Amino acid sequence: MNTRAAVLCATAVVLAGTVTAAPAGAAPAPPAAARATQLTWKKCATADQPTLQCASLKVPLDHDDPDGERITLALSRVPHTAKTYQGPLLVNPGGPGGRGLSLAGFVASALPKAVAAQYDVIGFDPRGVGRSTPALDCAPGHFAPVRPDSVPAAEAVEKANLERARSFAEACGRKYARVLPYIDTISTVRDMDAIRAATGAPRLNYFGYSYGTYLGAVYAKLYPRRVRRLVLDSVVDPTGVWYDDNLAQDLAFNDRHRALMAWIARYDATYRLGSDPDEVEAKWYAMRAALARRPAGGTVGAAELEDTFLPGGYYNGYWPHLAEAFAAYVNDRDTGPLVRAHENFGAVDAAGDNGYSVYAAVQCRDAHWPHEWWQWRSDNWATYRKAPFMAWNNAWYNAPCAFWPTRSRGPVNILNGALPPALLFQATDDAATPYEGGALVHALLRGSSLVVEQGGGNHGITLSGNSCLDRHLAAYLTDGTVPRGIGSVDATCRAQPDPGPLTGKVASPAAHGSVLHGLLGFRG
Repeated sequence: MNTRAAVLCATAVVLAGTVTAAPAGAAPAPPAAARATQLTWKKCATADQPTLQCASLKVPLDHDDPDGERITLALSRVPHTAKTYQGPLLVNPGGPGGRGLSLAGFVASALPKAVAAQYDVIGFDPRGVGRSTPALDCAPGHFAPVRPDSVPAAEAVEKANLERARSFAEACGRKYARVLPYIDTISTVRDMDAIRAATGAPRLNYFGYSYGTYLGAVYAKLYPRRVRRLVLDSVVDPTGVWYDDNLAQDLAFNDRHRALMAWIARYDATYRLGSDPDEVEAKWYAMRAALARRPAGGTVGAAELEDTFLPGGYYNGYWPHLAEAFAAYVNDRDTGPLVRAHENFGAVDAAGDNGYSVYAAVQCRDAHWPHEWWQWRSDNWATYRKAPFMAWNNAWYNAPCAFWPTRSRGPVNILNGALPPALLFQATDDAATPYEGGALVHALLRGSSLVVEQGGGNHGITLSGNSCLDRHLAAYLTDGTVPRGIGSVDATCRAQPDPGPLTGKVASPAAHGSVLHGLLGFRG
């Protein structure tokens, strides 16, 4: 991770150049207010959420054609119970493509009761996602194992991966030609305003993680006077949307993977993989090479191994599980734990086929991507030489954008000085949304406050056990209080300690890990 001085220097350069003069068409005129539509809430309680309610909302497929075709958004709500009512708190888990219905219940139960009771906490499946209709599924089974090796060391491997990417884009175009032009961030933001209007609230409270921070920032750009409270956790760099942001992720995920290798080395007595992090890392890459030749259980090849270890970059609570699978394979030639780790972690990346379809549709539509493959090849080999862990796996994940059938927009210039104070949270060693993004958005959203988790590497850091972070969140949602510091950071919280090895019989990954897999959109 760069030093704070380097971050501030980079921020100053960007503010002096790119962001203050957005590309043509990158900052749409403020849209007209969404039509007010009455919501009919019905009970859809679960054992964990006895007060949960559900509703649906019809919105235009094309918001510029309000009388045209309409699609349906699926909503969930935990209603307020306090006499003091602060309005709707719309929440989003990220992605793009993350399902948000269950996030309402999580946020309502994780916040202090007195705070949650003052809001209608509302979750939603964004357009194209989950229970919203139509839901996209461009190519069922696209990630079925075993995929070609992600590293295109041979021409035949590169051709196979290119064909997969091209065929996925073509399948999306065939199945969803009518819909794809409207699966993007701006359309989703206009849906968010339709949800606000349907609740009858003049202003919106919003809490977004990961890609959800970009949704929040764009909402604030398009509707600055309709923002009441704005919480952004693990902040996307809006100037890198999306090609450059993905290259930056590769470097950060490589650092996070090396942190896992160093953690395993500290527990050599448990894992017997070596006490030198470089030695442990060499064994991991040797395992990868062996799996490329002979996939574990016929399902975990080199690409699937990367998928399995990628979640460790999001949440260190996965490390003990990944380390045990790694050790069993290397020390005992036991493939079973590795196959189970893939089932638990890698196989649910991006919420399956639907989540990936929406991920691709949004990212490819949102911003301009290189259409000449030589540029992808050059940039990703250069990145791979510095950061081999995920460079090519991530490249193929995004490669359909090189062939996407829908014209791309330009990114939105989010520079905004007309907002109430916003509250931003960022971990210094976050891999999915590197620290620079939080520092930059703090500068772009004038009057915002930035709370930093020093030494933290997890993604989605509030409501995850760090009481220091959560105190700032609760104070803000209670009465709008934000910390004010001197310099670039307004408050600092210590990261929680890394986990230790597993002890005793553990049936499943840690609870917070399941929240990350189910709620926080990977890759975004």
